[in-house]
Amino acid sequence: MTQTPVKLTFEQYLEYDDGTNNRYELFNGELRSMAPKSEENGWTVLWLRDVFVQFVNPRLVRPNQGELQVPSNPQNRYPDLVVLREEHLFQTKKRLTITLNMAPPQLVVEVVSPYRNQNDENYRRDYVDKRLQYEQLGIPEYWIIDPKAKVVTVLILVNGKYQETKFTGNQRIVSPTFPKLELTPAQVLQVS
Repeated sequence: MTQTPVKLTFEQYLEYDDGTNNRYELFNGELRSMAPKSEENGWTVLWLRDVFVQFVNPRLVRPNQGELQVPSNPQNRYPDLVVLREEHLFQTKKRLTITLNMAPPQLVVEVVSPYRNQNDENYRRDYVDKRLQYEQLGIPEYWIIDPKAKVVTVLILVNGKYQETKFTGNQRIVSPTFPKLELTPAQVLQVS
């Protein structure tokens, strides 16, 4: 873990450069190095990117690149896949970070890393922590792809709270952001 000599504000974190390509989460002012993604999770989001770019400007679909400032610890997240808004292309020219004063992205996708049970950190991070943070940010659509449970959960923001629908097998995934999408969990999960 990287130790910072002083506690950083989010603005200081945005300016921080240690000369590496490492990604960090800012937790209580301290940098925490992020573990690399697995090949399976990485391939799933690259495959999904190819699906989503059929419907929107390809520059808006960012796998493992977009960073979000969130209103609690850690203070930032790097979703597996982000679908930006057009205005984000201008707002993020210096750094691909969506801050609290910007409109939220259109859609965020997380692929759950392997977990033992629902108390496991990997499970809680995507199903509990990020769900609350993304809800607070007002992200209108959040997908949780769970290869272990073989389910795709789509969370839609309704009156400030997420309503979830779980899709399995050959059910068509219903997405308000991509209403013409013809995709099933079986297709997404066969990639993993």
